[in-house]
Parts: sequence; C-alpha cells; structure tokens
Amino acid sequence: MTTDSNPAPGLVHPNALLEMDEPDDAYLLAAEQQNAPQPYRRALVVLATDHPDEAAEENTSLCTELLQEAGFTVDGAITVRMKKSKIRQAIETAVVGGVDLVLTVGGVGVGPRDKVPEATREVLDQIVPGIAQAVRSSGQACGAVDACTSRGIAGVSGSTVVINLAPSRAAVRDGMATITPLVHHLVDQLQEYSV
Repeated sequence: MTTDSNPAPGLVHPNALLEMDEPDDAYLLAAEQQNAPQPYRRALVVLATDHPDEAAEENTSLCTELLQEAGFTVDGAITVRMKKSKIRQAIETAVVGGVDLVLTVGGVGVGPRDKVPEATREVLDQIVPGIAQAVRSSGQACGAVDACTSRGIAGVSGSTVVINLAPSRAAVRDGMATITPLVHHLVDQLQEYSV
C-alpha cells in the first residue's frame, strides 16, 4: 500500500477537483437562459378564402403546428370571407384581444378579391417592410411562386405583429421558417418598450 500523495495511475487525486477552473459568467448565463422558461406568446391564424376546402384546413393545421413549434400558444384559427371588412374585423379583434402575432393566410395575390394587404394596412400603426421582403425572397429561393409574387405586408398594430402569408403549403412552411426569429425579435422590442 502506497502512502505518498500521488494516486495510482488513472485515478484522480481528491484535491484535483479543487484545482478545476470555475465556470465563467458566459457559460453560466448560457445555461441559465437554456433552462429559463420560454416567454408566453399568443398567436391567431386568420385564413382568408372564398372556398374553404381540405387544402385550406391543412394550411390552417400546418400554421398552428409551426406556431406551436416556434413557442406560441395558438388562440385559434378562424376562416373569413375575402371581404375587406371581414378581414379587418378579424385582425382588429385579435389585436384588441392582446395576441402577440396575427398570421393571415391567403388573399395576397393580384385577383380582384385579394384584399388582405389592403385590410391589413388599415389596421397597422407601423409597416415593417423587411419582413415581407424576407418572405418574398425566401419564397423565391424555395420555389414557392405565390410567396415571391405576394403583395402581403407586415407590421405592428398596438403591441401585435401582423403578417400576411401566401396560401400554398410551400409558402406557409417557408414563410414560417423565415418569420419566426423576426417575430420573436419584434415582440421582444414591443414588450421592452411597453414596460
């Protein structure tokens, strides 16, 4: 039996643990943020269509699923006719209800009944053109023709972010991937300045 202070090969000396570096502040902050509860954020999906069908319902389900994955609680998904007053009323109701995000799907083309951008513009306090530009750009890159030719807009009404998306499955999927970090950034800003 050895009595010297050096342990047998492969064993850690008991005092070695005391000599390890303490974790730095950046490490502790990152660990704390990772374990911190995610902020509670609410969203509403507004589907604008004159022809509710299975594809429209699938888009609504897809939006809900992607929003939940992005950390939002979805208050609901409603379908409205392609009528400017109905679209505006749905957005205004969501804003008054205090949701963080209103996501509209459909009604952003060049057809005579595509009035979602006009209805949205009437509700917005500020337009945030970079979001709509990012959605069109990423839509073009992924081949979602309706996304890159969309007249959709994005902006803020009160403390609610409102974004128009084109209705194809590719446009919704790509649009959600594009807007998620942008929306969280805007909501953080809105909450910071409302305190």
